[in-house]
Amino acid sequence: MKVVSIVLWCVVGLWMAPALAQPVPGNMNVQWDAGSTDCQAHPQRRLQVHRYNESTYILRESLCQTYEGPFIYLLIGSSRALLIDTGDVADATQMPLASTVLGLLPVVNGQRLPLLIVHTHGHLDHRSGDAQFAAAPNVTILGTDLAHVIDGFGFRQWPEDIAHIDLGGRTVDVIPTPGHYPSHVSFYDGNSGLAFTGDFFLPGRLIIDDTAADRASAARINDFLRDRPVTYVLGGHIELNKRGQVEPQGSNWHPDEAPLPLGKDDLAQLPPVLAGFNGFYSQSGRFVMYSQARMLQVISAAGILLLIVIALSLRWWFKRRRHAHAGHP
Repeated sequence: MKVVSIVLWCVVGLWMAPALAQPVPGNMNVQWDAGSTDCQAHPQRRLQVHRYNESTYILRESLCQTYEGPFIYLLIGSSRALLIDTGDVADATQMPLASTVLGLLPVVNGQRLPLLIVHTHGHLDHRSGDAQFAAAPNVTILGTDLAHVIDGFGFRQWPEDIAHIDLGGRTVDVIPTPGHYPSHVSFYDGNSGLAFTGDFFLPGRLIIDDTAADRASAARINDFLRDRPVTYVLGGHIELNKRGQVEPQGSNWHPDEAPLPLGKDDLAQLPPVLAGFNGFYSQSGRFVMYSQARMLQVISAAGILLLIVIALSLRWWFKRRRHAHAGHP
């Protein structure tokens, strides 16, 4: 009986280990560059690098180089490193991403640690920097279309199962979160307790192109993280100011940005908020949600209607002129 009890306690201990493990602490005390109203007159550093801890880095591309101001994340294990997203700028002379990232990698036995590059999704502002790494040795880049995502991460049943990336003493979980983009994924690093949610969840506009998929993704990621420690939830951009108002789209100047980190409680609010999303545009507190595809459809329909009105108006005007001329001797 005693042996059975010991075995049971061991099983329980192994089952509870992920929930009880304490994340490695880090430093989120950082002031992100605000950009400028005149980037030529007041140039900014092109790439800001923040060392969260000795094996985790947060990088941000300057708002003066791209108004998207995307965030990029570097996680280092004992056997390889992981780069999440590569930003919006392909030109290395304008954005020294590859040289900076490769310079942060440890050298083991005379060799730089191998690097695996992945993406939260396939929009250009999250993968344009891939080109800078194309010729670098010991670098693998995973594609962003659904077939490459499923095969590259080893998903068995998309989007229901969870994939895993072994970095050596550090495992990163890959959670399917389609809705913003068909092959969107989020990442959870149990080592640091950080969740990386790309454009699926961020302090800014939540662009939703598949409402049903987005709702299912919100439930899925919350279910996965429920019993796991979450230090911060980190998205792909900051698009809100400290008052919860949306920053002007296309602006290179964010003087009063909201903090980048969101929390587990913030993420838990997403499912009920999405339940009230009308599929077109809605706002609930600081959550601003809209369907870009449907808005484009409405704009296109309005444009076509306007052209029809203009054409009919011109036709009426020309007929009237012809009748007026016909009435003169």
